[in-house]
Amino acid sequence: MVKILLRRDRAIIAAGLLLITCLAWAYTAREARSMGELCMPMGHAWTATDLGAMLLMWVVMMVAMMTPSIAPMVLMFASVSDKRRKEMRPYVPAAIFLSGYLFAWAGFSLMATAVQWSLHSLALLSPMMVSTSPYLGASILLTAAVFQWTPLKKACLAHCRSPLGFLVTHWRPGELGAFHMGLHHGLYCTGCCWALMALLFVAGVMNLRWVAILSIFVLAEKVLPHGQLVTRSASAVLFVLAMAILKQAL
Repeated sequence: MVKILLRRDRAIIAAGLLLITCLAWAYTAREARSMGELCMPMGHAWTATDLGAMLLMWVVMMVAMMTPSIAPMVLMFASVSDKRRKEMRPYVPAAIFLSGYLFAWAGFSLMATAVQWSLHSLALLSPMMVSTSPYLGASILLTAAVFQWTPLKKACLAHCRSPLGFLVTHWRPGELGAFHMGLHHGLYCTGCCWALMALLFVAGVMNLRWVAILSIFVLAEKVLPHGQLVTRSASAVLFVLAMAILKQAL
């Protein structure tokens, strides 16, 4: 009976994560279709409304991209929390852990919006939010390719690939503790994936095909048995793309 209830709880949480992901993707797809409303002509200064719209776009897009990859961690947290509840110890809903995680990505979204505003001000982004400079595009690709081999990437990815290990070493009691754990894990995840997200400035911030490709890749390097191999294979692809762009520009 206990196992049945546990499976039911996990199914409910998984369904909630799926719903959040689908709603975020629906919003992102809608904004991509109405690209003309989001795109600012080159030379047009951003208003407060433009800034708010871009920030919201980034936040929702990060929710769409990152919620699937955090699912194993959220389900693991829910299992541990449910065990504590059955032992009559304080427990916290998994939603609080998830909110801390997404808060970290909201912080990243704020920084991404600031970067986009800067690139727009320098006329380095087209109205379709694609880099207008081949050298900028190649630099972003090379940065992402090199970062895949760094100790920081390896350390952050290791935390993302070990849900139980993370919970054992970072467990904090109470709702504030759960939020802090989610935030902490979100910072590891941001540290792992920031360079990949920067690739959107090369392919197009609202290019749904690339958004989907990056989402699948992030999930693959976190859950597949040989995540480091996935990571380093991507590095080779990014390097080749950067060289191709530079060759075409010269």
